[in-house]
Amino acid sequence: MTSEKKPADEPLYTPPPNFIKDVVKADLAAGKHAAVRTRFPPEPNGYLHIGHAKSICLNFGLANEFGGACNLRFDDTNPTKESVEYVDSIKADVRWLGFSWDGEPRYASDYFEQLYEFAVKLIKLGKAYVDSLTAEEIREYRGTLTEPGKNSPYRERGVEENLDLFTRMRAGEFPDGTHVLRARIDMAHPNIVMRDPAIYRIRHAHHHRTGDAWCVYPLYDFTHCLSDMIEGVTHSICTLEFENNRELYDWVLDTLHTPCHPRQYEFARLNMTHTVMSKRRLIQLVTEGHVAGWDDPRMPTISGMRRRGYPPAALRTFCERIGVSRSENRVEFALLEHCVREELNRNAPRVMGVVRPLKVVIENYPEDQVEWFEFPFNPEDPAQGSRQLPFSREIYVEQDDFREEAPKKWFRLAPGAEVRLRYAYYLTCTGVVKNADGQVVELRATIDPESRGGWTKDGRKVKGTLHWLSAAHALPAEVRLYDLLFPMENPMGAEEGRTFTDNVNPESLTIARGFVEPSLAEQKPGFICQFERVGYFCLDPDTVKDELVFNRTATLRDTWAKIEAKG
Repeated sequence: MTSEKKPADEPLYTPPPNFIKDVVKADLAAGKHAAVRTRFPPEPNGYLHIGHAKSICLNFGLANEFGGACNLRFDDTNPTKESVEYVDSIKADVRWLGFSWDGEPRYASDYFEQLYEFAVKLIKLGKAYVDSLTAEEIREYRGTLTEPGKNSPYRERGVEENLDLFTRMRAGEFPDGTHVLRARIDMAHPNIVMRDPAIYRIRHAHHHRTGDAWCVYPLYDFTHCLSDMIEGVTHSICTLEFENNRELYDWVLDTLHTPCHPRQYEFARLNMTHTVMSKRRLIQLVTEGHVAGWDDPRMPTISGMRRRGYPPAALRTFCERIGVSRSENRVEFALLEHCVREELNRNAPRVMGVVRPLKVVIENYPEDQVEWFEFPFNPEDPAQGSRQLPFSREIYVEQDDFREEAPKKWFRLAPGAEVRLRYAYYLTCTGVVKNADGQVVELRATIDPESRGGWTKDGRKVKGTLHWLSAAHALPAEVRLYDLLFPMENPMGAEEGRTFTDNVNPESLTIARGFVEPSLAEQKPGFICQFERVGYFCLDPDTVKDELVFNRTATLRDTWAKIEAKG
């Protein structure tokens, strides 16, 4: 059998589809826009998650690639759920991902006066009216997917009456829920979104930026398109749940004859196995105590992933590899972890950490002697440098590296077995010490003095190499071992009588008391490293002077799923 070789000019890597990028290319080639301007418009009412990261990478990425600009605009039109805390966290997340917005952050509240005047214009055009139905009555009048809605009895109010009522709404004369301003479109429209949607509501609530200056607030569909227009956005990108709203987006701009008309494009939101993305369900995980908070490393929030030690470059790579399409699909969580490992394998320094320590006493090593051995931070990258680590009579090794009754092909420690201590000596187990319960609590061993540096003059070889720490010099560490928060691929696929929280993995967090090498004493929270032979870890903000706290970022290998890396 013969195989054909690829032509020399054929690329080895095919980029994933990104239909919005294709649209932007075509628009620029056709001269529709002099430059690209996108925007990322989060609501400041919660913390961003990995799904938002996809949108951030898309909007800022397009602007960067095509020499344009991207605005950060907060959709702060619901003062009852918004706070400066969320604004600050969103800014931090965008910066951490490696992006910069154009100019100062924008806010929908920057445009409240302009938006109010646009609403007044719609009233004067006979395209908006003040409705006094209750919220429940408005729902009843809206109709269904198969039945048309019916007109509100207040729909035929005259322009002057509507202007008077809307002015008084702004002046604060009416309590919440008394009136709403609705667009006058068509209550029999096949698209329910177009059945006289509400565009202003009364909210007597303090706003985190405008204080008590306003008691009427525009709704998202009215605010969104006009904010895009005011800012000169060319491509307004959102997820598929807003597809039906695009008709209203265009109606508002067309009816008001705005000087420019941005275009809305929808893409499939990110769905990922073994997690949930709904803000409501994430809130439930926090409030019910299934996790420690929004930045819990088990959460799919950007702050949680940052605390876990995920590098921002890995998230950008992940978002690039999953592509952008209109087809709903569920991405394997394993792909995200693969991108994390790929990035950390290149850049994370190697250090010594023993997660579940077992003491070894080397009986033929002097009690008062200490030797120092040079360890590179990354054998594959000499530029990362090296450090000296101490060796003494008592050392720690991993409990999992010892078996009293070793199976076949066991190349680690066992009674009578010889292993290599990395960069140090050959070591042979000569005895086992147990407690009253019969558990192994200590090993006795000898070293071959001629094997200093991990090699012997006679050239004999051993297959097992262990990491280790000098017991006298090791620093105590709390090691938080994180696993999947949901073992099942689709946490929402609960059986009858169960909720998604019943699927939370009770072993998603295990805490071990281990030790790490002394060179880590001065590291700051956020430091990411590889514990050799164990996994990747990040120094947590909970670290105190007497005990370091490490979060497991990822294991060295994916032991629960397989993926084929591309690229």
